[in-house]
Amino acid sequence: MRPVFACSTLALALALAACSPQPNTSTDTNAGNGTTEQAENESARLNAWFETKYEELLQFSPLQLTFLGRKDLNDRLDDASEAAQRQRLEWLSRSVQEMESTFDYDALDDEAKLSWDLWKRQYESARAGEPFIANAYLFDQMNGMHSMLPTFLINFHKVENEQDYQAYIARLNAAPTMLDQLVERARGAAGQGIRPPRFAFEGVIDQSRKVISGAPFDDGEASALWADLQAKADALVESGEIDAERADALKEEARTALIDQVAPAYERLIAWSEEELPNALENPAGVGTTQANGADYYAYQLRENTTTDMSADEVHQLGLDEVVRLRGEMEALKDRVGFDGDLQAFFAFIGSDPQFKFPDTDEGRQAYIDEATRLIDNIREHLPEYFGLLPKAELVVRRVEPFREQPGAAQHYFPGTPDGSRPGIYYAHLSDMNAMPKPELEVIAYHEGLPGHHMQISIAQELEGVPTFRTQAFTTAYTEGWGLYSEWLATEIPGTYEDPYSEYGRLTSEMWRAIRLVVDTGLHAKGWTEQQAIDYFRENASVPPAAIQSEVRRYLIMPGQATAYKVGMIRMQELRRKAEAALGDDFDIRGFHDTILGGGAMPLDLLERRVDQWIAQQQAG
Repeated sequence: MRPVFACSTLALALALAACSPQPNTSTDTNAGNGTTEQAENESARLNAWFETKYEELLQFSPLQLTFLGRKDLNDRLDDASEAAQRQRLEWLSRSVQEMESTFDYDALDDEAKLSWDLWKRQYESARAGEPFIANAYLFDQMNGMHSMLPTFLINFHKVENEQDYQAYIARLNAAPTMLDQLVERARGAAGQGIRPPRFAFEGVIDQSRKVISGAPFDDGEASALWADLQAKADALVESGEIDAERADALKEEARTALIDQVAPAYERLIAWSEEELPNALENPAGVGTTQANGADYYAYQLRENTTTDMSADEVHQLGLDEVVRLRGEMEALKDRVGFDGDLQAFFAFIGSDPQFKFPDTDEGRQAYIDEATRLIDNIREHLPEYFGLLPKAELVVRRVEPFREQPGAAQHYFPGTPDGSRPGIYYAHLSDMNAMPKPELEVIAYHEGLPGHHMQISIAQELEGVPTFRTQAFTTAYTEGWGLYSEWLATEIPGTYEDPYSEYGRLTSEMWRAIRLVVDTGLHAKGWTEQQAIDYFRENASVPPAAIQSEVRRYLIMPGQATAYKVGMIRMQELRRKAEAALGDDFDIRGFHDTILGGGAMPLDLLERRVDQWIAQQQAG
């Protein structure tokens, strides 16, 4: 449960998310008034242009290039300054002007029209967010380059030869510039009264200290970065790329970079965080009452994350209604298993009975990983019954690295590379097994793995016949909506939720997302405090206290993101019912799912347009 899609701040930095919804430009199933040949020619021209422009856009982010499995610019880090962010916005603006002056929208086929709309929306999204450039928290307990950079270097910077290793060292030497740029921006935001809560600063300080703890920074065991650097140098020796003497020399260069560059940069970040700590709020409310322009910022975040025009009040009420419905289903399941007591007593039973816990040992942690892998393997066997498009990339279940592991924190997924050279990774926080109850394991595996994030993102990255930028697009309502839809879809797949307590875990997971609608809007639009949000959570879900606190604190530093899951799921369920009603016996579940997944991530209104076009094509025979 508790999933967060961590496509990483690297991919998000390219601003390929969708903007606020705009009216559909066209719902025609034919290209304008031109001929099919004209549509093919104009669409081919536009697609070629997209490839050129996307390549230009990628050059803004060396980290994103590495994330995609490429090695160009792999000795550099991104320019994290505000000036660079504005430069990217100006570039996007010019690209849209060029697209609109060079191509004829009405002459395009449906797929090319969709690409046009998505390209334009990424600019409109960035433009709409420009007034709030200082509002987002650059460092907090869940996000920020203080934790992302070592995670990235360890997991994504591929070292296959000496040049790759030297590029790694170059990135270590470049780390101070990036971190200092971000600290400068965060300091400027604090000067405007915009700072994250106290717990966020505490998390940043703790995580940053862990990055620079251990050898070569002190006399402890090897730090995560140093262990990785040594292992990668040794691997080059084993592969015959370099000899042991050269490996020792490279290690010494890396050691120097860690001590002379990385450590001082982190120490400056820690010092600034400690300086700001007394100014940060305890038991805070959300951005609507703690930031001067917070109400407008939150309205923007709701549009971004739901890709709808729903107001905070509408989202809040949807959440309240869903909580009531799901409580009813939980009551029914409680009665079915023969529990004698009310729902709160049932919550306490689930939360405290040892049968629902893995041992808080290394054996218990491995048992968790093994069981998640087994459940995912079962889903993989049945995928062809529900999907025509299948992912090629492998999937592994892995424990979060120690320097960023937090008890009860969100499970999450990191995509593999488009070429399959790196698998997708489902990460689990396993430092406290009491915060990882057994009933929730199964539903998390389906959300993060199959048929959830791994399937959706892998298929998107492997798509052919669409511009490359669409294979890397990210829209929270679509991506997280699919993850939650997948939890529900799994009920139809053989061999799932066979234990009634696993079905209870699924209901708990959906309840979690319904509560998010209430709590996120409560915090950021209605002035709820952290404690008020925690109390509401406890009243309606059997979730470990550490996990509840971790979740509420996540909502406080990521306004609006948590509302996307349920909104996206409900829309996908509505689209399925719409297609089933329109097509009757001709409805094909594989065709429907391929329509949802076969165009990459997109705003929900464009997804509906795509489904409507598929329905019309099916009806036309």
